[in-house]
Amino acid sequence: MDSNPSSILLVEDDASLRTLLAEELEVDGYRVSCAGTADEGRRFALESGADLIVSDLRLPDGDGLSILRQLQAEGRSVPFIIITAFGTVDQAVEALKAGADDFLTKPLSTDHLRLKIRRLLAHAAVTSELARYRSQTSEDTSLGLVGESRAMMQLRNEIKQVARSQAAVLISGESGTGKELVARAIHAESERRDRPFIPVNCAGIPHELMESEFFGHEAGAFTGAKSARPGLFAEADGGTLLLDEIGEMPLALQAKLLRVLQEGTIKPVGADQEEKVDVRIIAATHQDLIRAVELGNFREDLYYRLETLTLVVPPLRERGDDVDLLAMHFLRGSARRHNRGFLQLSEVASQMLSDYPFPGNVRELGSAIERAVTFCDGDVILPEHLPARIRKRQTEAPGARPGLPAGNLAGWPTLEQVQQDYVGQVIHAVGGNKRRAAQILGVNRRTLYRWLDSEKPEAGD
Repeated sequence: MDSNPSSILLVEDDASLRTLLAEELEVDGYRVSCAGTADEGRRFALESGADLIVSDLRLPDGDGLSILRQLQAEGRSVPFIIITAFGTVDQAVEALKAGADDFLTKPLSTDHLRLKIRRLLAHAAVTSELARYRSQTSEDTSLGLVGESRAMMQLRNEIKQVARSQAAVLISGESGTGKELVARAIHAESERRDRPFIPVNCAGIPHELMESEFFGHEAGAFTGAKSARPGLFAEADGGTLLLDEIGEMPLALQAKLLRVLQEGTIKPVGADQEEKVDVRIIAATHQDLIRAVELGNFREDLYYRLETLTLVVPPLRERGDDVDLLAMHFLRGSARRHNRGFLQLSEVASQMLSDYPFPGNVRELGSAIERAVTFCDGDVILPEHLPARIRKRQTEAPGARPGLPAGNLAGWPTLEQVQQDYVGQVIHAVGGNKRRAAQILGVNRRTLYRWLDSEKPEAGD
């Protein structure tokens, strides 16, 4: 059960209905406050700070909309549901125009009300989280990196410390974790922030062209070199050069890079004189460079020159709830690119993303959200909009699940048998307290009594 349950204010003059609704909502785990008049409702609404309000339209001393208008006058926004026994289309339109989130008529379906409440609270939570995230990212504290896990908080602290230095930095981490974003954050926090930041992927440059690309060349230095051309080091002078996938750099060029780090000079291809450059080197790799040194594919002296300041970017599977924040971040960006309005993840889709290990890390999550937005026609991302590999994880062979027989399907229990057995275990675990059992099972007590069949409500349950 949620350790910090949402609070609901119920304003209803019918005492019996008020009691019934309060009990149903408490079974669902909410904290419920009750009022019987508009005046009480306004006072409770302003003092209690309820997360959601359910109010009758007609009350002995006014109407429910007066509570909503009072909150609006105070500049407060709270999900608001109007219920009435005298519902008309005009009243519904008036309530919705006044700012109510929903309008329900009596006789009231408690299941329908509970569904509406869950959806409105979920929407409010996403909106609040998005506002908090926007506030967070508008400040310098985030460094442009989304996430609040312990690993990301530690990484941010390390970035700030490393940014004060002028030494080379080595960023390691699995593919797709965001190593370039970390390099950009280091540059942005450093004294070089107003100078160039130039990223280059060493794996994307043919080996025979690397020296010219990095150090530049003089006219006539080789066939086709009709004019002199500055290299990446010269372009990054005064700023930062990111050498992504440094493990792909050939040994001959590694030796020249080591000289740049030691002497701060470069020699363009075909030049007679060396040139001074002031460039901070940030290297990034997903490879095990120690293993590469052992295999003779990476210079040991260069490795130890780089590894003095090493940052490790954690994989997404080790970042806990950061998956939710990143999903919201990507969802907002994708919706904007697709000219869509407000989109949100359904609870099931969100759970699927949280359960998936994301071997492709943040890059894979961004791709999954982009696909989901493309295939979603409504306002809510559903499981079917997610890639099949993510959905598949929820439907893997049940033989691998504990407590269920594998192989011989004849030994499998029916769904009714599994339910009866589970309900019985819960009832036993809570010492027969059916209110508590219903809360754990996520159903109301009437449903639980129906499942138990022969059981009857007992006083004090």
